[in-house]
Amino acid sequence: MAVLTRLHRLFSSNPPSASLEIAPGRVTGLTLGRGSGRAITGAVTELLPDGALTPTANATNMTDQSAVSKAVGRVLKQLPGTPRQVALVVPDSAAKVSLMTFEQIPARQADLDQLVRWQARKSAPFKVEDAQIAYSPGLATEGGGQELIVSLMRRDIVEEYEAVCASAGGHAGVVDLASFSLVNAVLCGNDVANADWLLVHIAQGYSTIAVVRQGQVILFRNRPAESDGNLSDLVHQTTMYYEDRLHGAGFGRVFLVMSAPDSDADQAVSLRQSLETRLSIGVEAIIPGVEVANGQDPGAVRPDLMAAPLGLLLRERLAAETGA
Repeated sequence: MAVLTRLHRLFSSNPPSASLEIAPGRVTGLTLGRGSGRAITGAVTELLPDGALTPTANATNMTDQSAVSKAVGRVLKQLPGTPRQVALVVPDSAAKVSLMTFEQIPARQADLDQLVRWQARKSAPFKVEDAQIAYSPGLATEGGGQELIVSLMRRDIVEEYEAVCASAGGHAGVVDLASFSLVNAVLCGNDVANADWLLVHIAQGYSTIAVVRQGQVILFRNRPAESDGNLSDLVHQTTMYYEDRLHGAGFGRVFLVMSAPDSDADQAVSLRQSLETRLSIGVEAIIPGVEVANGQDPGAVRPDLMAAPLGLLLRERLAAETGA
């Protein structure tokens, strides 16, 4: 199972049992039982006022910080044990994600850090000196090279998300992107080790498409919702690039997540049918292998809203178990 990029992590002897996703239009919280099991013990979503959160990579995200903080507080109070230490999922559009290829990886960590920062200057929409940068290994390339999955997020924007948690009584010890967490949810709950697969994530205000091979992201595209062209066309273009440039032999699985709070079943069915027509393969929802405990109503929160915070929690649990 892959260990994907995290934007920020503080050392903790125990993995968090709770996670929050702060997303356009909503805050979703989820808790897992302790131990090696995957039982969901709580799941809550609170809506945000229109425009309270506007995720972007190069400007203030918290248009109404008070409203977001109050929603976070309501979620935490409704979760079992009112958790204080949480893993935090933030929107993809709050960061810049790049895949960088290096012919040789320096032996010293400090030299690699400097090399990544130098390369990031070419595409970053803000000063690299002001950014929180994280990266993880991707696929090895021919000739001994290495691809890295690199995330850049303005440090003051990271602090905005951490601050609304802190003001609500929570501490964000881990921060990661929504679609990275969705990828981890797939890896934790599905047998996809031997197949290339596609993730299509439709959020409020943006969409992300990711292609994964051997547990590693090999393509990641994020676009605002108002971009030209419909999603089916974008998926088709991505598929052509995958086949022509990434030597893709076809997707073994395709997963669709619609995480906007106002998405309905009819929209999901329509989009799924459109994608299936384009790709000539069935399109699945993400259903990680988890149980529901303590009388928690599995229908209280839509599965698509739980998938990212659940994926991050499962990833952190795995990291604690394996020392990754």
